[in-house]
Amino acid sequence: MAKKKVKAKMSGVFYRRPAPEEPAYCEVGDVVKKKQVLALLETMKVFQKVKSTADGKIVEILAENEQPLKDGDVMFIIETE
Repeated sequence: MAKKKVKAKMSGVFYRRPAPEEPAYCEVGDVVKKKQVLALLETMKVFQKVKSTADGKIVEILAENEQPLKDGDVMFIIETE
């Protein structure tokens, strides 16, 4: 099984859920599809959707909710077949 990293494409604040009262987009163990929304990244008051780079299972979530990230930081690891 291969592992794919989902990296931040820009610096910004990482959000795991669409709103504070909403559930997280994904959890460790969830099966996801390519281009599925996994989180949000806020840069200068603009929210960008973080999407899965492959079909597979989330095996690690490396970024913390509301944590500032830099371009290239790894947010998720997806195990693919």
